[in-house]
Order: sequence, then structure tokens, then C-alpha cells
Amino acid sequence: MRQHTSSHEDRADVLVVGAGPTGLTLAIDLARRGVACHVVEETERRAVNPRCNTTSARSMEIFRRLGLADDIRRAGLPEDYPMSVQYRTTLRGEEVFRIDLPSAGEVLAGAGRDRWPTPEPQHRISQLFLEPILERHAGKLPGLTLERGTRLVELRQYEDHVEAVVESAGTTRVIRCSYVVGCDGAHSAVRRQLGIRYQGVEAIQKFVSTFVRSSELGRLAAPDRAWTYWTYGRRLASLIAIDGDELWLNHVAFDPGHDTDREDPERLLNEAVGGEIEHEVLGVVRWTGRQLVAERYHEGRVFLAGDAAHIWIPVGGFGMNAGIQDAATLSWMLAAVHHGWAPPDLLTAYERERKPVGEQFAGAVGSAARASLADVSPDIHLPGQDGERARAELAGRLAVTEPHRYSPDGFSFGYHYASSPLVVGGEGQAVISMGGYQERAQPGFRLPHSWLDDGRSVLDVLGPDFTLLRTDSTVAVEPWTDAARERGIPLTVADLPARWPDRYPTALLLVRPDQHIAWMGGADARPDELLHTVTGRLAAHQR
Repeated sequence: MRQHTSSHEDRADVLVVGAGPTGLTLAIDLARRGVACHVVEETERRAVNPRCNTTSARSMEIFRRLGLADDIRRAGLPEDYPMSVQYRTTLRGEEVFRIDLPSAGEVLAGAGRDRWPTPEPQHRISQLFLEPILERHAGKLPGLTLERGTRLVELRQYEDHVEAVVESAGTTRVIRCSYVVGCDGAHSAVRRQLGIRYQGVEAIQKFVSTFVRSSELGRLAAPDRAWTYWTYGRRLASLIAIDGDELWLNHVAFDPGHDTDREDPERLLNEAVGGEIEHEVLGVVRWTGRQLVAERYHEGRVFLAGDAAHIWIPVGGFGMNAGIQDAATLSWMLAAVHHGWAPPDLLTAYERERKPVGEQFAGAVGSAARASLADVSPDIHLPGQDGERARAELAGRLAVTEPHRYSPDGFSFGYHYASSPLVVGGEGQAVISMGGYQERAQPGFRLPHSWLDDGRSVLDVLGPDFTLLRTDSTVAVEPWTDAARERGIPLTVADLPARWPDRYPTALLLVRPDQHIAWMGGADARPDELLHTVTGRLAAHQR
């Protein structure tokens, strides 16, 4: 990775503060769109402890667009390692319930692909392995620089630029940029500089997370491997396979008022396993699961994304994954303004689109976590019929609460911007749920996936900016291409087969750079007004 040093005022189109998955995804997307981007990261090295361990289907679709999906899917757990989830009294005890999910190798081979609602099913990969892939890719892109060991000291906003004072190795300097994006986590220096507070629930659960190396754990798991083993010892715990061999993460949940400083991580591991086990502790983190969303997502030329904008209890990994969605939305908007085919007012739509999604995610994740963390009868540990009866009762409850948690298609494909000023014909703000979404094109929603005859997904035919999809070849597209050319708006035109009328019910669909539908209709459309609307210039749907 190139290191960036300067003794004078530096310049960048966009300064990204924070080199986690959100910041790196944003920087990669911006660089691919021709926007010079500089990333500063306070830490010299990446965190040792694993954090998010799931990359959602929607994030994988975003990484597919960026050319990263296959590299990510081949990293982390071995390709033949099952991504299944087991629920057991302890690791050595009785199985209560299980959810069998395919390995990365099966996904790469396309097993069952005709039933997938996406070209990229979710992937279980620790952030330990994901971040290096993103950083390596970022290092290859022209116009993108990354600087570690550099912290933000101050932000000074002006009408036409921002000055960021940064410090590294005891020396401060100024970076002059058009925009700043804070992707610097829950303790965001950018958010503090703006005086923006979180709002919501300060504590849902407390956790002790212990990262260990144990070849014995690998041997115990080998006969019936799973990505996660939920166990019900003294406390509910989840034992997560990190590398499919000797690296494991043990999350143990406690009530929000519990003093976790008194908890011995080694005892917690033994309780989850069901007896003592050989291991080496690599790291321990005591943390609180929250349900918080920033009161604002931007101020002037400065924006928040990822954990800087929202933090919640990590059900399904949707903290990191929501941040990647933030990046996909903000990147095209910043690029459109930078290249001059959209006005600066376009950027106000970022908060109007992403903040409602963050609030709904926070509420839904909180509810799902409370359901999953509900009390469990100790009778599940009893021998004989009493234990069998208690385990069967728990299995029935898990069959209701858990499947959508581990295949949360509603979160990946059901979030939307129907009420956005950049969307024409949206029908209000439908509530997001883990399992609910429609495989039918709707304004504001992500374009539904279908496989084409040449093996590509419909998502693969979309251009880098706006795309006009046509399902009826008799409808002329020249008025659209002429209007786009006159206004300097980059527009790709592609034809779709007409064999999916229920999925793509109109002759034309205008799709945004982030793969969400901006408008749907037919030959009677007024392309000039619509293109103005979707780029933040004119509210055609208010005329």
C-alpha cells in the first residue's frame, strides 16, 4: 500500500477517515468512478480480534460489482467447510437444532443456483480475512492512497471545501478536500467534530468475546463441522469457526446490567465446550450490544457511514453490512457531483435514504436479538425424557426465530428508498423485516436478480452509472439516450428478455448506479424530467 506523506497542504477530492470495510469499500468504489480518494486510519495495524464474521448477500453483490466477490468467497474458511449453524446443550453435549447451509465451494460451483434470489449468496468470512483483501485491492487502484498511523485532529468547513487537520508521528498537517466521510467507527472522531449524537438504546446485552487458538477444538468439531455452535451452558454462547481449524471466537451474552469484568474468559469457554479444553487465548473483548443511530448523517460537506452512523447488536453481521450499503449509496452520489452530472443538492438525499434504513435495521435487529436471547429452560441438560421434552420445545422455538436470522433475505433485498426524492413512483416506506421481500421490481428497491441465457445475472448487465433496461423492444430508447447526452448523464441501455413479466412488469426500468430502481414505466415517459429528478434537479413526481 502506498504511504502518503507531505510537509505542505495536501489535496484530495474525498478524504475517508477510517480503513475498515465501510471506508475501504467507499474508497474503492470512488476510485473506480474516477474520484481521487485519500484514506487515513489511526491504527498502525488491523485489529487482532475478529469482529464481523458474515458478509451478507447484498454486500457480496456490491463486491461482485467491484470485481472482488470471488476473491472474498475463496478466503476465510476452507471451500469445503459447511456454513451450517448448530444449537447444542454444549459442544460436547446434545444437539437441539441445526440449520444446514452450503459451503463456499458449493456456492462457487453453482449448486442450486437456479433457486438463489441473488448471484452472490452470503458468505461467512471473518473481518480478519476480509479487510486484507479490500486493502490489497485498494492499493492497486490509481487515485487511491491509504495512510495508517494518522488521526483526525480537527475539521474546518468552508463553502467550497473542507480542511482536515491530521496528525501522524507527532506532526500535524492540513488536507484540503471537497468532501470528508467519517467511516471511523463507534467512537468516530468525525462525528464528535460535528457534534452529532447517537439516539436509541444504550444497552441490549453485554458480551465477553474470546479469540482462541485450539487444535483440540478443531478435532472436537471435525466429525460434524459447523460455522457456529450455539451452546446453552451457564450462559448463552456462540462458538464461531474462524479458519476451519484452530482459530475460534467464543461470544458469551449477559444481561445489560451484568458486571462482565468479573467473568473469566477461560471458564466461559470451558462452559460452552462442556469441559476443559486445551487452548491459547489470543484476545479478549468486553463490549455492549446497542441499538443506536446518529441523529444526522451529514453536516455540510462532511458525511457519516458505517458504525460512525449506526451501531447495533451484531445479529447477522448487519453492522458492517449496513455500512457497506452506506458506501454503495454515497459513492455514486459523490462521484456524480464530482463529475458534474448532478448538482451538490443530490447529496442531501444520502441521509434521507440511509437514515430511515438504519433506524429500521436497528429496530429489527434489536427485536431479533431479544427473541434469540430469550431465557432457555435448564431442563435441556437433563437426561431421559424430561431432557428430550425440553430440547424438543426449544427446537420448536428455534425453528421460528432462527432461519431468517441466518438467511436474512429481507435485510439484503427488502431495504429500499421508496420515499427518496430521487425515486419516482415509490409507494412509501414499507417496513423492513429479516425474511420479507418481493422478487418483483419496485421503485426504490434493489433490482431483482434473474439468470440470463449467457450465464450472467441481470445485475451484471447494469452499467457503472444509470442503466435503462428495456423488456419490450418496440419501445424507443432514443428519447432517453438523447436526453441523457444533452445533460451529460452517463446512461447504459440494455435489453432484457420479456419472459419475466411478474418480476419486471414494465417496458422500461431506470436503474441507479447502486442497482436500486429509480423509476419504472413505458413509452409515455418524459425522459428529460425523469433524468432531472433522479439526479436531484427536478421533482417530476411532484408536478
